[in-house]
Amino acid sequence: MTLRDCYGKLHGDYDEVLSRLRSERLVQKFVLKFPDDKSFEALEAAMGSHDRETAFRAAHTIKGMCQNLSFTKLGDSSHELTEALRNEWSDSVPVLFEAVKADYELTAGAIREFGAGLGL
Repeated sequence: MTLRDCYGKLHGDYDEVLSRLRSERLVQKFVLKFPDDKSFEALEAAMGSHDRETAFRAAHTIKGMCQNLSFTKLGDSSHELTEALRNEWSDSVPVLFEAVKADYELTAGAIREFGAGLGL
């Protein structure tokens, strides 16, 4: 699988990130680090304890990483969750979290598959 293929699997915009970072090697470096970031774990824990502030920070961090790496699908769902958590815990938050969780699993899975193809 190529890096472009990986972006296709995770519903990202490879051309956009490449135009911003200007080097496939640099894009690859940051993409491969994404699954090791602890923000999703923090989000999941905060959701379980209804800790709105921590959930907001974690969702916001995920959204920012996705914007930087052009992970469009996860970026969109994490943006929606971030906005829902901005002021108070609403009934929509658990539903939005489930979308983020599914998109995160899709994204991290595609990246792990790409890394495995590199022997990592």
